[in-house]
Amino acid sequence: MSSQLNVAVVGAGYWGPNLARNFRVADDWNLAAICDLDLARAERVANSVGGVHVTQDLAEVLDDSTVDAVAIATPARTHHPIVLAALEAGKHVIVEKPLADTRERGAEMVERARDNGLVLMADHTYCYTPAVLKIRELIEEGALGEILFVDSVRINLGLIQPDVDVFWDLAPHDLSIMDFVLPGGLDVTSVSAHGSDPLRTGKSCVGYLAMPLSSGGIAHVHVNWLSPTKIRQMVIGGTKRTLVWDDLNPQQRVSVYDRGVDLALQSKETADTRAANISYRLGDTWAPALPEQEALANVAAEFASAIRDGRPARTDGESGLRVLSVLEAASASLAVSGAPQHAETYIKEVQEA
Repeated sequence: MSSQLNVAVVGAGYWGPNLARNFRVADDWNLAAICDLDLARAERVANSVGGVHVTQDLAEVLDDSTVDAVAIATPARTHHPIVLAALEAGKHVIVEKPLADTRERGAEMVERARDNGLVLMADHTYCYTPAVLKIRELIEEGALGEILFVDSVRINLGLIQPDVDVFWDLAPHDLSIMDFVLPGGLDVTSVSAHGSDPLRTGKSCVGYLAMPLSSGGIAHVHVNWLSPTKIRQMVIGGTKRTLVWDDLNPQQRVSVYDRGVDLALQSKETADTRAANISYRLGDTWAPALPEQEALANVAAEFASAIRDGRPARTDGESGLRVLSVLEAASASLAVSGAPQHAETYIKEVQEA
């Protein structure tokens, strides 16, 4: 293996150009090829990064012994056959979210990568932003205490997807972040989903997802294609402090509030009395300094590091499976008018895979 790893990008649509640009400038990588059924589209992407080999033939890429890895940026319904073919050809794989269009297919991909001794990485890009990396660090060091709740909002106007509902389109971002930062990952006990289809598209355009956590807290996700305002925000409340992540505020993306109910001063007796007896803590608010880095540069570096170290990536295939487990439970809940669907079976199957 040379000092640089050779990677081919498969898919030159929405996300492929971003992957190509970052692999092109990364010290760890040599961008070897761009593959897309639309050759003209592949050529446009190749020209935008200074020129690289283009092809319509996936087999050509997979038969090339000099290609170490492939980055897949195609629709979710195509991930399963492409990933399996790449793994059978001995290529390490990074795949755009969601990992697959079903948990069963995703599980087969994870198992095949494990059997072949290859890295399968989920491109959960938000997890590699400086803000989310800092959130993970703060939670790991205990700055927030035990997690009581997570409240996430991801809303905007458009783009209504033709093949998936708003849960499968937007919620993977929030779910992957929760899986990345929460102790024990995305370990939920049940999933309740409520959706609305005011445009009569045949799928939910507005959605609410509620998930009790096995730790005793609760997580909530609001996703919406129809909001005239764009909001990307997550609130994580702990026994010590509460953190607010506002992705659209570059001046202060992460704020930590030393405010809340002082649980240490509460007893069962006082908790049962009127609210006037509750002790509130009103402390300082601070914002950690964060570097300005493109998340995909960190994704590319992590992918190379995992390959060279022979270890799972920080967002490995199993993290992608945990997200798929919640999405499938959400779909099952929607089918029964929002009734909670137990998710322990999904999570246990993933952990025991």
